[in-house]
Amino acid sequence: MYLLEYHSTEDDIGTGFTITFMLVPAVLTQLALTFIHRDVGQDRPLVLLLHLLLLGPVIRFVGCFEALIVYFNAVNKEEAYVTLSRKIILKKGRKILVEWETGRSERTLAAHRNAFKRMAVIQAFLGSVPQLTLQMYATIQEKYIMPARLVLMIINLVSITYGALVCSVLAIHIRYDDYKVRIRPAAYLCMTAWRGLEIATRVTVLVLFSTALTHWVILVGMANLLFFFFLPWAEFWAKKGSLTQGVERNFSNFGTVVVLTLFTLLYACINVFCWSAVQLDFTHRELIQRKQGWGRLALYYCGRFVENLVLITLWYFYKSDFYEKVCTPLLVVQLLICYSLSVLFMLLFYQFCHPCRSLFKHNVHDCLRCICCQKGTSTRQNQKPSYSHLSESADLITLKVE
Repeated sequence: MYLLEYHSTEDDIGTGFTITFMLVPAVLTQLALTFIHRDVGQDRPLVLLLHLLLLGPVIRFVGCFEALIVYFNAVNKEEAYVTLSRKIILKKGRKILVEWETGRSERTLAAHRNAFKRMAVIQAFLGSVPQLTLQMYATIQEKYIMPARLVLMIINLVSITYGALVCSVLAIHIRYDDYKVRIRPAAYLCMTAWRGLEIATRVTVLVLFSTALTHWVILVGMANLLFFFFLPWAEFWAKKGSLTQGVERNFSNFGTVVVLTLFTLLYACINVFCWSAVQLDFTHRELIQRKQGWGRLALYYCGRFVENLVLITLWYFYKSDFYEKVCTPLLVVQLLICYSLSVLFMLLFYQFCHPCRSLFKHNVHDCLRCICCQKGTSTRQNQKPSYSHLSESADLITLKVE
């Protein structure tokens, strides 16, 4: 429908956006699902055929029924355990080591659950993000909001927010693999507000900028994508690592490069719209750094805020006459406030709601305290201690420096 409308009005930009946002994400989604689920090295011709027909998510949906069958069979019968699992539980500042038996059915369900999580992230950022961008662009260009299109945009936004939420939770589980992580409802609410405001603001800024400076948005998007795509590769080459370390053993060198390329592309697509919550490290077995990168987190949000400010300012000066009926200064302020609120919810999550905040060497409170100390504030001695177990030593160092 969009192609016919754009073709009839000779809108080449809209036609190009529609074709690109429909075909490219669909192909990338199929490739990502094929390699991540290891369908290439297995004798599964039907699955590969469905992927070629762009019907990969359908066969993955069948896995839901398989997981249900395994679950109900495990409830009705008892089975001997396969392995013993050991995790550390954080309880009131104490570390408690617990063990439990893991059966074959539980391992199968865990594999299905991890596959569903990976598919949710892939579908969100390779499928829902382009669709939401395209729907918002079409709505602004047509100057009319269709009820069906509004519902579709809300569904896409919920899908992207859920994908970002899953990405954050996976990052926590991978980074603290030795601990049994329990995320409370308050943490989920804080992360949902953080991710929802961040993604909605980012997509709105890009779409508004594309309506005023259409050709320049391609340069902005490609610059963001290429920067985050080549950043982990540059760090990998600087460390002089090997591609065969920490990657699937059954893959050849070419297969390893393809999987890492798709993984990096997904990582770049996530970072274009929101913080991915992880830092790639191809020298590590799990491909993710375990330490909390506060410096990179601060650089990302500061740089993204400046970029959003520049883009929305350029849109304000080059906007079309259609926006004369809208209070554009108020819209600019609202977008900046929404992004600032997303950063605020992110800080609240790491300071109060993170399930492993007691393990942080430094927390948000420590960073703010150091900034206040550098500015020479007089109230630094009356601040409450942070959650960090190194905060007392940090206070002693600060007093000695003074």
